[in-house]
Amino acid sequence: MIYIALLILSFLLTYFVKNYAIKKSLVAEVNERSSHTVPTPHGGGIAIVATWFIGLTYLYINNQIESNLFYALLVGAGISAISLVDDMVQLKASIRMIVHFIFATIGIYLLGGLDVLDFGIFNISNVYITSIFSIIAIVYFINIANFMDGLNGFIGSEMIFLCLAGFILFGGEYFIILAVAILGFLYWNFGNHAKIFLGDVGSTLFGYNTAIFTIYYSNINSDNLWIWLILFGLFWFDATLTIVRRKLNGEQITQAHKKHAYQRLQQSGWSHTKVTTYSIGVNLILFFFVYFVSNIFIAFC
Repeated sequence: MIYIALLILSFLLTYFVKNYAIKKSLVAEVNERSSHTVPTPHGGGIAIVATWFIGLTYLYINNQIESNLFYALLVGAGISAISLVDDMVQLKASIRMIVHFIFATIGIYLLGGLDVLDFGIFNISNVYITSIFSIIAIVYFINIANFMDGLNGFIGSEMIFLCLAGFILFGGEYFIILAVAILGFLYWNFGNHAKIFLGDVGSTLFGYNTAIFTIYYSNINSDNLWIWLILFGLFWFDATLTIVRRKLNGEQITQAHKKHAYQRLQQSGWSHTKVTTYSIGVNLILFFFVYFVSNIFIAFC
């Protein structure tokens, strides 16, 4: 019953945010870096954030989530808050990064750190190294998700995939809570003519949650780190390759652009829906390797 209630809540909140954004002229205008052709309201992630934290609190009250995971995920509210400000006033990249590192540090502290980095033939358990790695990973995941939020339904479908994969592989009702929170929004966002965009307020939360889940499950079994990296592979590979290529070309990597693979496909004539559909297909292949290949390092390679 709680899932249905949260789905309806997310759907209605997105509708109200959409209408409010239109009324207040809070729209994403069309420019040379846009993937859309008409001004569209943004900030739909607010509905997801509200629904997610209501559902998360429900799980905590009913003892259905570990305390350290709950408090670490709760830090995501701070990430979303600064991103909401950024959506409205365009903060400097340096300010965003500083805030991201602060919240990442708090999040990893509340989670209890990362126990070990297991590379198969050797591992690293030094608390300082694993902590630094974890903080950088969280900040990187936050920004990857932000970079990859450029097409209708693209990042939403990615997160639905991660939620379902996480639930199948590890259980945890929080995955379903997050999935239904996204589904209510996705109704208004999916397709070639979205009614509202997610905004940084939603995309950065997605990246943060993914990083926290990765570290949390890595502490249960060190192999899970590689499982999550495979599941999130479509996003981090595209984002990382694009960053490296732009850096080698002498470009300013913090400047907005349209050079990710998914953007290139859209520019070549693929519709938003077609790109998103094919990305779902790639994700299913990645899940196949994770689910059926017993040696996770073979799957990763």
